[in-house]
Amino acid sequence: MTTRRRRFSWVLVLLFLVIPLAELFVLIQVGQVIGVWWTILLLIADSIFGAWLMRREGSRAWSALSTALSSGKLPSNEIADGALILLGGALMLSPGFVTDIFGIVLILPFTRPFFRRILATVVQKRLVTAAMPSTFGPGARPRNDDIVTGEVIDKDNLA
Repeated sequence: MTTRRRRFSWVLVLLFLVIPLAELFVLIQVGQVIGVWWTILLLIADSIFGAWLMRREGSRAWSALSTALSSGKLPSNEIADGALILLGGALMLSPGFVTDIFGIVLILPFTRPFFRRILATVVQKRLVTAAMPSTFGPGARPRNDDIVTGEVIDKDNLA
């Protein structure tokens, strides 16, 4: 199994096993501390706040994207902001406090630049890897048209 597949497998385990268990644990702990109905009310308030924040920041990101495109500027930050807001909104859709907090952190305008730098680094590494010819990658084998046949002549033994 390649390293990429192994890493993807761990991401799937995290997404489908660890995060739901963490959500259940946090929900149970919060419910024991403040009560079931207050926990439900807090989840509803959290969702309403997240929806409002996503709508506000989404419209700001859309406006910034439109401005950048109309001025002829490359809208890389604006596109990254839109992707982070979209990811944060998707996390807000899942019930629970853990994903809601992470979603809100992705949407907030003062924490988004940190995640934008992480996203830019990940995308840059992926683009460099994808653009690199397969003959230069790890474990690459030379193609037949890369092999030049010939003979080596030792200049010291020419006399």
